[in-house]
Amino acid sequence: MKSRPYQYLLAGLVFALGTFSCETYYEPSTSINEETALKNAADVETATIGTYAVLLQAAYVRSVHFLMEYPGDAVAQGQSSADDLTRAYRYTHINTSGHCANFWGQAYKVIAAANKIIAFVPDDAPADLAQLKGENLYLRAMMHFNLVRVFGRPYPQNNGGNPGVPLLLDGLTDEQTTTLARSTVKQVYESVIADLVKAAGLMSVEKTNSFASKEVAYALLSRVYLYMEDNANAVKYADLVIGSGRYSLLTGSEYPGYFKQVPAENKETIFAIRHTKVQDRGFSSIGSMYFSGDRSGNALGQGASGWAEIYASQKYVDFLDKNPGDLRHSFITPYLLGGVLQRNPKLNPTTPMYYINKYSLQEEIINLSSPVYLRLAEMYLIRAEANAKLGKTAEALADVNLLRQRAGLSGNALHTTAGLAAAGKSVLDAVLDERYLELAFEGHRAYDLFRNNRAMERNYPGTHSLNNTPTTNVTQKVLPTDPRVIFFIPQAEVDRNSKLEQNP
Repeated sequence: MKSRPYQYLLAGLVFALGTFSCETYYEPSTSINEETALKNAADVETATIGTYAVLLQAAYVRSVHFLMEYPGDAVAQGQSSADDLTRAYRYTHINTSGHCANFWGQAYKVIAAANKIIAFVPDDAPADLAQLKGENLYLRAMMHFNLVRVFGRPYPQNNGGNPGVPLLLDGLTDEQTTTLARSTVKQVYESVIADLVKAAGLMSVEKTNSFASKEVAYALLSRVYLYMEDNANAVKYADLVIGSGRYSLLTGSEYPGYFKQVPAENKETIFAIRHTKVQDRGFSSIGSMYFSGDRSGNALGQGASGWAEIYASQKYVDFLDKNPGDLRHSFITPYLLGGVLQRNPKLNPTTPMYYINKYSLQEEIINLSSPVYLRLAEMYLIRAEANAKLGKTAEALADVNLLRQRAGLSGNALHTTAGLAAAGKSVLDAVLDERYLELAFEGHRAYDLFRNNRAMERNYPGTHSLNNTPTTNVTQKVLPTDPRVIFFIPQAEVDRNSKLEQNP
């Protein structure tokens, strides 16, 4: 069976493809069909741009965000929604989830497109083609890793022996997912690592952070190894990224505006899914669920510029408020009228409307953002967590305190072993607390809890009550062993593939 035509080049797409010091801009407006694709280096370059373009589609970027972020405890849903995102938030999963189907389909499209380029370009190709092969290996690894996080149990459970996802490797098209059984979680991780190591060896060009490069592969390797509890390798690859000199933490007045910057101008971002001004999706954007306001960042009522149905949780805000000077308050915009915090009018008791602005106001466009997938702060936190587990307390606390100082904290707000002991907390507790503060709303929290064998606990206003009576019960506790910590594989895929085992 032939693979589907290359219809991934989006009209109006603008991608910066070039070196660190010189950028070339492309605007592909036509697709490449089966017969003409990949005959020369120019075709490989154009097809690679098309593969990146799939990441921009709402069916991928919006759906995967909902699936990864909404199961956490940094967010609160203020009202029931007709959108399937409600089920992701409440843990009331169904096997016909639209967001799961979107994510599964688009992720395997990226993998299949990458496979074509990986197979076409030999390992000993000239540097420009080797770079493109490396980028596609990175994209394939990133997609397989995202898939196994959503549909496969955390690696530490059964040492990766649980069912993962089908591995779509060299020469296979997305139609062939209908004939593949699920590999184990361990097998998927091993494939991801192999792809990333090979990708890093092939890439030699420092492109903008909308594209893969050696350091991007290293950064994802660091995250993968952390999730596997291979702490030595997690530190090794975090060190390579931090020590590369390519990135630096935003500090001072720059930091509160982090997520409003164009990725290419942000020296902390390692990899982001770049959206340009012509790709503002309005009410279909990620940010529309979090924020409703004007171009100056002032909060307005629901419907002014977004749905504004998902808020920062009272739990998260209370934790942040322990240090009023924490600059991370800048990423929360309380909806105030006459100085009074407003509450969602469609739920009783009503949910405080703490708008989240990490996905809004890029280039002063209300719903525009370029979702960040990897950034330098995470590398410090990965290194801190791995070192904490290796017993290297001083090193772990140094990285945590570096980020706390960047957030404007000092004095007693910085961690010491004595202070943690007095508070009854471990160094690992301090690291995970800092991940909660720093990486909130970026799709990490539920994974941080479950892979560390910790429960996800909610005791704050929202619609998450499992008995669906939020007027009387707002508590929810999900154990890391609960079947619901992962999603059902789309039933349509199971129906098409007799080898595909459904999650319980």
